[in-house]
Amino acid sequence: MITIVAMTPSRVIGYRNAIPWRLPEDLRWFKQTTLGHPVLMGRKTFESLGKPLRGRANLVVSRTFSFDGVEMIPSLARFEPGRYEREVFVIGGAEIYRALLARCRQLLVTHIKAEYPGDAFFPAYEHLFRPTEEICDAGEFRIVRYERVEKMPQAEKCRK
Repeated sequence: MITIVAMTPSRVIGYRNAIPWRLPEDLRWFKQTTLGHPVLMGRKTFESLGKPLRGRANLVVSRTFSFDGVEMIPSLARFEPGRYEREVFVIGGAEIYRALLARCRQLLVTHIKAEYPGDAFFPAYEHLFRPTEEICDAGEFRIVRYERVEKMPQAEKCRK
């Protein structure tokens, strides 16, 4: 799985169940990157969108919610991303990011350079991922790819 997120320097990802900034170029990049892939989100994120994202299988985590054109995921503990033909993108919100971050192999982060008010935050990730590529720097924001840091087993550290 790949997590895709836009955040401020203080890790704000949302405010009052909406995105507090408007960056059309980043939205185009998000669409281009996720098109044709399953996108996994929480119910609140789906409700903030108002409808399924076109050209993508929309997977919504909820035990009770249902919506036409959306696959419901009743439990993250039993969610199997490998059953989909293409890589699953985790697109939010904060609770979903927190629950799945350790299961993702890659992060695609839009680092917004300005601060915005917020009440939803992205969790700490630096201990799990390292930057591997700056995809673009668009002035107001930059997009960076992060790969999972593979920890060496203790026994391997002692071998010569």
